[in-house]
Amino acid sequence: MPTPLPLRHFLLALAVACVWGTNFVVIKIALGHLPPFLFAALRFSLALVPAMFFLPRPSVKRGNLALFGLLIGVGQFGLLYVAMKGRISPGIASLVIQVQVFFTIGLSMRISHERVRNFQWFALLLATIGIAIIMLNTGGTTTFIGLLLVLLAALSWAGGNVTAKQGSPSNMLAYVVWSSAFAIPPLLALSISIEGWNAVSAGLKQADAATWAAVAWQAWGNSLFGYSAWGWLLARHPAATIMPMALLVPVFGMGASVFWLGESFPAWKLVAAVFVMAGLAVNLLWPRVRSALYTAL
Repeated sequence: MPTPLPLRHFLLALAVACVWGTNFVVIKIALGHLPPFLFAALRFSLALVPAMFFLPRPSVKRGNLALFGLLIGVGQFGLLYVAMKGRISPGIASLVIQVQVFFTIGLSMRISHERVRNFQWFALLLATIGIAIIMLNTGGTTTFIGLLLVLLAALSWAGGNVTAKQGSPSNMLAYVVWSSAFAIPPLLALSISIEGWNAVSAGLKQADAATWAAVAWQAWGNSLFGYSAWGWLLARHPAATIMPMALLVPVFGMGASVFWLGESFPAWKLVAAVFVMAGLAVNLLWPRVRSALYTAL
């Protein structure tokens, strides 16, 4: 059985979950002035500089580093920002993006040819019911295209997870920082070609202190602090002890959206959240529960 976390380590894991969850409200603040792809380009620029001058380039293949940067920078966050620009609410986005867990399992199984276990099928079924409930209630603050974009962002995140596993970087923080260099050029190109120079110029002129603070928080709080702290914890404790804390990310995300943005959570949202969270919990916690039951018997 994994040993309990010391209080200081528990509080650090809680802080990371809080940062990653409330991050969706921060995204909404920045998108008030910045076009999505420009926002993503600025976020990864700030994650790269000045950290690249203090962290050595990770010893992984350049192609692997580039693929991770494209999947996370353009695929995950680029699409997520586009979705959250009026197409999906922050609370629902923070919940739906977590299905990356199942996409990651699917991609990993396909690559390694492993069998999906019965409890994983059951967990996927629960999460799928939750997503189906959201799909049946699209409209207003949660649109079908917004939901689809977040699901594609989750798939890109899963691809990034598999890419990082194949690269096996010894320093995940340096890996994240240096991969940002490959995300910035395509994000800028997408911003200029799709959003247009006028929107880019207007966004930069309208950006206020809160906007730039949100960009900085995305780069330094979400990426640098989040990844470094999470990696530090995983290096000192079994994954089975740390990973359940990730279940709190959508809880913080939905709570922050209600508290700061006044997002409403009618019954269908709550039911959908219960099914998705239950799926995540079964996938993450069942092996641990089963081990405890076997030990007790």
